[in-house]
Amino acid sequence: MNRKLLLALTSFIALILIVPVAISAEILVGVKQGDWIEYQVAFTGTPAEDHDVIWARMEITAVQGKSINLNMIVNFSDGTQEPKTATLNLESGQLGDDFLIPANLNAGDTFYDKNEGNMMISGVEERTYAGATRTVVFANTSQTKFYWDKSTGILLEATSSYTEYTMHTKVDKTNMWQAQTDNTNGLQTQIFGLDSTLFYALIIAAVAILSVIIIFVMRRKK
Repeated sequence: MNRKLLLALTSFIALILIVPVAISAEILVGVKQGDWIEYQVAFTGTPAEDHDVIWARMEITAVQGKSINLNMIVNFSDGTQEPKTATLNLESGQLGDDFLIPANLNAGDTFYDKNEGNMMISGVEERTYAGATRTVVFANTSQTKFYWDKSTGILLEATSSYTEYTMHTKVDKTNMWQAQTDNTNGLQTQIFGLDSTLFYALIIAAVAILSVIIIFVMRRKK
């Protein structure tokens, strides 16, 4: 076979194999209407205007395709509070401050941020957030290191370093997963809303009282 023809045929086959993969790659939305998350924010130095945030809450109000509407409430260090609305779009890279990225990304995967361009996931690991162990993905920009929840794509933690200040944001509460209440995390298990130790103590006390009553009744019968 002619060498040029063979090369052209090989290139064509490679193109056929690659293109379907690129086309089938899908941007997954991992959140739904009603999901909410709250953050605690700490900063050092003198933050830029409107960046002296100490607490924030974000709630998903609608999801349509790759577009996500959300409401935000932001508390500032001077005690003021500001409500905000925003529309994110995972396809166009409208991610706000990378509050939300496509779900189920893995190390080496990339996503588009209109402010940063293509960002690559550096790795995947297990970390504890809002009382539960989560599988997280992380990535860096020149100023910020981000951690996102893998299955939802929601921001979990971010540390930003600027010339005048640093800012650390971390999830505090959310309804997207349940906090673990086992002893492996240093938390007491609960039974019917009671601490497990108290619950079993009440059971033992009830058994003891019942035993005394039975013995008393039997003696009365004799």
